[in-house]
Amino acid sequence: FNPDFSVNADLTARHIISQVEAGVHGIVVAGSLGEASTLSQQDKLQLVLTASKAVDGRVPIISGLAEGSTEAAIRFAMTAEDAGVDGFMLLPPLQYKSDERETVQYLRQVARATKLPIMIYNNPVSYGVDVTTDMLLELADEPTLVAIKESSDDIRRITEIINQTGDRYQVFTGVDNLGLESLLMGACGWVAGLVCAFPEETVAIYNLVRQGRIEEAREIYRWFMPLLNLDVSNKLVQNIKLAEVMVGLGSETVRPPRLPLSGSDRTNVASVISEALKNRPNVRDFLNSTTI
Repeated sequence: FNPDFSVNADLTARHIISQVEAGVHGIVVAGSLGEASTLSQQDKLQLVLTASKAVDGRVPIISGLAEGSTEAAIRFAMTAEDAGVDGFMLLPPLQYKSDERETVQYLRQVARATKLPIMIYNNPVSYGVDVTTDMLLELADEPTLVAIKESSDDIRRITEIINQTGDRYQVFTGVDNLGLESLLMGACGWVAGLVCAFPEETVAIYNLVRQGRIEEAREIYRWFMPLLNLDVSNKLVQNIKLAEVMVGLGSETVRPPRLPLSGSDRTNVASVISEALKNRPNVRDFLNSTTI
């Protein structure tokens, strides 16, 4: 954001370009657990257009789709599809904790409003609604529902989904400090948070796992863990934005009611980031030799 809290399109574009140049395989804008709740639908559409221009076809652009009503979700899905987004990351309805029947109906109705692929975002820890494996089986007849971002914080869920649904869905992890564990248990990708400040390290871990070079991936992951823990926090947005500033990739400005970190919170988070930067591994050789 700019100091007046408007969307800073130029800085956003530069940041997205840095992610693509580091080797990420896709960009998600307006992710729901970030600052999407402070964005208007027009803001979100601006992010889609900004990202699309910055990426220039090199990787897919996925938009978060998190709304309080079915009608609002369908309306934005149709608008973003017309704007050229490549797919959606769909959260169950915000604010109201829908039951199983309501959640399935919501996901089904939104899925039928677009021809684009959709990743269901399951985060019962933060949002109180669990998209269970049984629900995924019930929704398997919807062709646009192609993936699940699994953030239940239970590593066993990866195996449960694969065992019960086979290859029907692509399973991604959405919990930073379970990233490596999830990839080892069969997740095909990582919708990451600290990637915003440390894209090369995130990509290196993913590529090393894909090549079976687990020891090297684990070495980077162990260094990364104190940073990844910053994602599992009520202040993940402020934590990640401070990290972005400290590596020269972003701005700390947040929209109220969020405020930038201050006092001991800021000191402690800055200390974690500073310590990591002092011991930062050189992953350029990994990236150059393992890009797939």
